Amino acid sequence: MQNALASRARTYPSRLLRSDAWGHGVDVVVRALTESGVTPADPRNATTPDSLDPVALFGLPGAPAASTPALRFSGAVLATKDLRAGEGVSYGYLYRAAADTRIALVTGGYGQGVVRSLGGCVDVTFAGLRRPIVGRVAMDVCVVEIADAAIQRGDEAVFFGDPARDEPSLGEWCAATGLSGGELVTAAGLHATRRVTA
Repeated sequence: MQNALASRARTYPSRLLRSDAWGHGVDVVVRALTESGVTPADPRNATTPDSLDPVALFGLPGAPAASTPALRFSGAVLATKDLRAGEGVSYGYLYRAAADTRIALVTGGYGQGVVRSLGGCVDVTFAGLRRPIVGRVAMDVCVVEIADAAIQRGDEAVFFGDPARDEPSLGEWCAATGLSGGELVTAAGLHATRRVTA
């Protein structure tokens, strides 16, 4: 919650805690705000200028340039395999390889908040290397085309995070799905294992 520390706001509106604090976790958000000296506002004053804006606090698309995304969403590589030209992946084989390539099966599907319409529309990153999600997103996994990249089982795949760290932005998901940043982080955050980092 670095954005809260940088902000001059000293109160926050109760709406920040709806939907599990926008998928970030109520306990984590309240603890971070309290440690920053930010207190709950009276609901009647929740829209006064000194109250925190959730878009700015969580670094969602549309936040001031100085805001840092507070949520990083990632999965892990379960397996890699070769894919020959013409072979398809996932439901209905909507994606068929144009040439021989390699794919990775990555944890994270629509059951965890990776919206189904993201297949063929966005990338994930492996240590800064961008590779596309291909085919339809399944319930608990998705398929990523990795070509000849040195990616193996257990490697982290970042779905979205901080673009300043060469991670895909949540804004890319908004553009691909037509959903707001708040809707997307809530869906992802509610079904993911949370780990708090500095």
